[in-house]
Amino acid sequence: MTAVRPDLSDVSELTARRFRRMSPGNQTKLPPVDTTGLPPGPKWPVLVQTAGLLRFRHKFHPYLRKRYGDVFTVRLAPGGRPLVFFTRPEHAKEIFAGDPEVFHAGKANGILGPIMGEHSLLLQDSSEHKRARKLLMPAFNGHALREYQSLVTEVAQAEVSHWRPDQEFRSLDRMNALTLEVILRVVFGVTDEERLAQLRPRVNKTVNISPAILLGWGYPWLQKFGPWKATITNQRELDELMYAEIRERRTAPDLADRTDVLSKLIVQGEDGDAAPENRLSDSELRDQLVTLLLAGHETTATALAWALYEAGRDPELLARCQQAATDGDDDYLEAVMKESMRLHPVIPMVVRTLMQPATIAGYDLPKGTTVGPSIIIAHQREDNHEDPWTFMPERFLGHNPPTNTWIPFGGGVRRCIGAGFAQMEGVAVLREVFAAYDVTAIGEDEPKVRNITSVPRHGARITVSPR
Repeated sequence: MTAVRPDLSDVSELTARRFRRMSPGNQTKLPPVDTTGLPPGPKWPVLVQTAGLLRFRHKFHPYLRKRYGDVFTVRLAPGGRPLVFFTRPEHAKEIFAGDPEVFHAGKANGILGPIMGEHSLLLQDSSEHKRARKLLMPAFNGHALREYQSLVTEVAQAEVSHWRPDQEFRSLDRMNALTLEVILRVVFGVTDEERLAQLRPRVNKTVNISPAILLGWGYPWLQKFGPWKATITNQRELDELMYAEIRERRTAPDLADRTDVLSKLIVQGEDGDAAPENRLSDSELRDQLVTLLLAGHETTATALAWALYEAGRDPELLARCQQAATDGDDDYLEAVMKESMRLHPVIPMVVRTLMQPATIAGYDLPKGTTVGPSIIIAHQREDNHEDPWTFMPERFLGHNPPTNTWIPFGGGVRRCIGAGFAQMEGVAVLREVFAAYDVTAIGEDEPKVRNITSVPRHGARITVSPR
């Protein structure tokens, strides 16, 4: 595959073409699904069920399980296509272990297509997904993570050094700013302050997309108006900046010595011995970078915000976190991150679309059905986690909960490629915060849906004071 390096004058057309090609109406059509025999579910209008799933998921999932049992069906817009939820670990095992040729994740993530692009790891399936994952894996192995750690720590130190003692602030906002800086510097490898200043607001607008914008991709005429038009404009401007960075990076004299993800991917493809299939085009690089941005920015920031908030509510937990930071006990800080992801899931579900009929949990499901474990239910089931409503990092010390009861990163061949990076980043940030500050939580908080993620409704407010 020859690397395609578009002129920046072509970027506007590239962006427009991506939105046309990846809009839900232009993606590969799935056949109608015979809903006879599907697990039970509400009979409400499709739009009501869709709104319930998108906007009220933290109440909707538990309600449906209580009403219909461990397996239930929701019908979603457009067209009322069925989504079958499974809530037991043995069900999740069946789905995660399913044949990748049958259990497609890319089609189930299609609503993200206009933003992520056709080459995105999250949107690809079968051999294309296997190739993309193989190319990205070296940038996230253990050796690479150790290379990134010092830079992540440096970014974290710079962030927390500017916090004002005894002044209330939204920890979510600060964690978003911090993880964005990590993405831009460690993943994108951008160091020029002028370009960073241009990227930050455009990246933030990309992340902060409401469900209404995502649903709007199914109606192209909306893209001429209001927030949908503004989203496309922002995407075009972000694409121009990213393609410029990619083009300049390919010719950077220090390319081989750089440790950021983008540089590693370029070097890997331009090695003289590299096979043609290992060469990523500029469009492929752009799509994978945006995927890493969307998958690894707000998710990690939200887990960190909840971790700080929980520590700020419990003096004993705070003291234990501070002791871990002082002693270099990264295992405990990692357990805090894991418990934050368990009690406050950022992503509600993991989904696959069946490309052939399949049997799951004894149900014979037709081709075209979308299936998936509910992360929300998996993390709050009492038979999965003792005293599930209590924040208890100790449940992750020395062992992990039983398989498929803790699934914030999904599972199987589609398990999040950045899971190790997220944990490393989380530990580095918590170490810097707890080494420097006492933390106090302010008020109560609860999850709120924002695009495909859930975040603290009030921003996980805290105050800090020097230790």
